[in-house]
Amino acid sequence: MSEIEVEKKKVALATAAVAAASASVSNKNETKPQTNLQKVSLLGGFLAGGIAACGAVTFTNPIELVKTRMQLQGELVKKSSGEAVLYRNPFQAFAFIFKNEGIRGLQQGLMCGYFYQLGLNGCRLGLYEPSRYYLTKFLTPQNFQDGHSIPQNLIINVSSGFISGSAGAILGSPFFLIKTRMQSYTKAASEAAHHVGQQTYYKGVWDGLSQVYKSEGIKGLYRGVDAAVLRTGAGSSAQLPVYTYTKNFLLKHNIVDENSLLLHFISSSMAGLGVAIVMNPWDVILTRVYNQKGNLYKGPIDCFQKTLRYEGPKAFYKGFWAQLFRIGPHSILTLMFMEQCMKVMVKIEHRLKA
Repeated sequence: MSEIEVEKKKVALATAAVAAASASVSNKNETKPQTNLQKVSLLGGFLAGGIAACGAVTFTNPIELVKTRMQLQGELVKKSSGEAVLYRNPFQAFAFIFKNEGIRGLQQGLMCGYFYQLGLNGCRLGLYEPSRYYLTKFLTPQNFQDGHSIPQNLIINVSSGFISGSAGAILGSPFFLIKTRMQSYTKAASEAAHHVGQQTYYKGVWDGLSQVYKSEGIKGLYRGVDAAVLRTGAGSSAQLPVYTYTKNFLLKHNIVDENSLLLHFISSSMAGLGVAIVMNPWDVILTRVYNQKGNLYKGPIDCFQKTLRYEGPKAFYKGFWAQLFRIGPHSILTLMFMEQCMKVMVKIEHRLKA
């Protein structure tokens, strides 16, 4: 073989190696296909998120009620006052309420909870991916490729969670207000000894909305919406980003299989823990602002200052374990239901387009 032929063979081998390396890099950097969350329409995402949350709240409403009452317990009362503690922990509180008020007592405000979840999680889950889409498109266009999976970015994810959560909080605020008041109200025989917080009685969702509207107008229905935005925005900033990060981490390291029940369970559990830690202080403030009948608090900042002055910093984590026992299962059920609802919604929309 001549020297020219040898050189030609070397060049051919080198070219083949470069091509193989380029193909390898191309495969590694290949954009992932869209997820169901990104395939579904805005309306489809809203419906799927709302339905998933309604399924979850059916199971978690009793612990939500326990959490509400524990957060109202000892409101603006200094520890030195020696006031008796009615609810000592979530389990004792659950048993106490069941003994005195039964299953109906534990499920107070459930219907209102359904309307709230449709508005809140319809927006929070339905608007999350559209928010990520537009923020990525305008803030990091170099990472954006239409028709493909949107790359993960912590700042954009947190911002998207806050935007979608805030929209849901505004839409669902009147229902959360009525739900909080219904859950704090007790029909126990010895009411004076068994209630916490200010007591307001409503026959149901529409009776509550009607009473508030007649006495305070639209402004009354949206009393505390600023606290709701802070509370829900903070929780949403943690929920989906933590869920997405955990899910990607587990898949990247081949810890669990894609689309498996275990994958959704672990990711949802971590999301629930993150939400409970971030949201509880704002949740205490929101519960108290919503439950007040008069003008005990001028707003969330005033509530924060008064609570800190009278009860100390620990007050902002009142009901934390009840919150964790609620938000953990609620996040797990909501996000697991959501995965299934999104699959169904994608199939429905695909058939409608066909």
